[in-house]
Amino acid sequence: MIRAQFIGKSIISNSSEAFSLYEKSRFGEKIEGSVAYSSFEALYMVNSKKIEIYSGDKKLSFESLINKMKRVDKNISLKLIVFSDLRRKGYIVKSALKFGADFRVYDKGIKPGDEHAKWLLFVAKENESLKWHDFAAKNRVAHSTRKKMLLAIVDEDGGVLYYEIDWMKL
Repeated sequence: MIRAQFIGKSIISNSSEAFSLYEKSRFGEKIEGSVAYSSFEALYMVNSKKIEIYSGDKKLSFESLINKMKRVDKNISLKLIVFSDLRRKGYIVKSALKFGADFRVYDKGIKPGDEHAKWLLFVAKENESLKWHDFAAKNRVAHSTRKKMLLAIVDEDGGVLYYEIDWMKL
């Protein structure tokens, strides 16, 4: 079991188990002698019983952790559904904040750093509307970064449908 600390907005571990899991499954990012986890990775790993996260000496429950993270991202529960679904299916999923997307998704068998992500993923609720202008802007960002756009639609029961969008020249 990995032991990590919640410090400020960061979740980090310097345990050998953290480095081992990083090498095996690419959970986290190696930063200055530690492994730092995104909020989604941390929540997924707590739920999967791979990690325990502490604030000082106090162990944080899944509920207290997600409540802390909701203060920063009100849609974290929705995004976690998609993150968890893709990780269970064997994909590596990383943040895509700098691209203006929810996630970068690496094809199965690809490790970040070895190759680039195949998709930029955007998460939406089933009943949420998306304007064509916004849709085109998202697709343009994916195209300009040489990735395909992946749209994850989450229904009311937590089911996820994925739509891959790509440019087509006629």
